[in-house]
Amino acid sequence: MQAKTIIFPVDFSTNNDKSLALATSLARDSGAKLFIVHVEEPPVVYVGNSYYGVPNPQAEDVSKMLKEVVPPTSDVAYEHKSLTGTPADEIVNFAEQTKADFIVMGTHGRTGLFRVLMGSVAEAVVRKAPCPVLTVKQPMGEAAEEPEADQLAQSESPRPADDDVPTATELI
Repeated sequence: MQAKTIIFPVDFSTNNDKSLALATSLARDSGAKLFIVHVEEPPVVYVGNSYYGVPNPQAEDVSKMLKEVVPPTSDVAYEHKSLTGTPADEIVNFAEQTKADFIVMGTHGRTGLFRVLMGSVAEAVVRKAPCPVLTVKQPMGEAAEEPEADQLAQSESPRPADDDVPTATELI
């Protein structure tokens, strides 16, 4: 596999860690550039007054949060990209524009009425993407809690040593 471009959509949920580790390993192992992408929905789409634990986020807050999402190893070229629109559509459009080889994204594993009402971004991306999409499901039993605003602000943890990042085949 010789990928040149891998897209990692991020929604700032706690289940993105495994997906980022896998996307990083694939990028490192193939020499690909990793695009860390966040899609901000227009404010009229918001339900309630909360967004992933941050009430009414300001653009600069979202930008700061995005910049804090970095590969857990220093030997991967990456770039942050912030988009606005419907998440699935914007991820697919960005994959087309960049001629992405892969999209690696986490899923929340929601089912039932909640999934019907809220939809599934991962499912829509899988259906529409011009490239393979690797979805990473959160393991059973792990809570899908969203971080609180103060936890996000204090989430500056040091990167692990490059040797501590598993290869893609170790993660699968």
